[in-house]
Amino acid sequence: QLLLRGKPDRHQRGAGASSRPDAGYTIEEHAADMAGVLRTLGCGPAHLVGSSTGGAIAQVMALDHPDVVRSVTIMGSWAAPDDFFRHQFETRKAILRQAGLRVYAEASALFLFSPQYFRDRYPQVREYCDLGASSASDLDIMVKRIDMILNADQKARLGGIRHPALIIVGRHDTCTPPYFSEELARLIQGAESTVLEGGHLVYFEDPEGFYRTVAEFLRRH
Repeated sequence: QLLLRGKPDRHQRGAGASSRPDAGYTIEEHAADMAGVLRTLGCGPAHLVGSSTGGAIAQVMALDHPDVVRSVTIMGSWAAPDDFFRHQFETRKAILRQAGLRVYAEASALFLFSPQYFRDRYPQVREYCDLGASSASDLDIMVKRIDMILNADQKARLGGIRHPALIIVGRHDTCTPPYFSEELARLIQGAESTVLEGGHLVYFEDPEGFYRTVAEFLRRH
């Protein structure tokens, strides 16, 4: 199983000693990177579990590198940006540029967790913000990653995915609202879909429900 985490500041190009191209990043590059890792290690085809941006990467892996994919679980992701999505991320990018990483992390939390989770588990939200502000890549990389997210559009191609697919979304996701996942489920042939209680990071808010849903899907495939 391979978890493609969607945070745009870790695990991908721009992190650690990896390349920092002036031209920025693309979802296709990330998909090719991960497919190359699987081929080199000889451990595919893999069950991909992609959250948010990781879900966008999983879509491209299934389309462009089907030989290394066994199934795709896409959580809190999107097929193509719309006006809400663009407005949200352009605003978050402006906050990042004008106020820096700390304020950006604080503002982003409003889109990542449900209001109820804020109310009931605020210390965990604060811990998440602290971690995000302290471990993020530099500001320029973060801006380029947001541009990458805004350019991620596989809507016209999703009918070409032939792998088993599971679409998951949090009922109270305000980063990628449930209608994005409904669209993914319509466009990917034979896709299953599940709504869990929580926000964008529903695996934080309902880890048992998330694990149970994904594990049951993987057992069948």
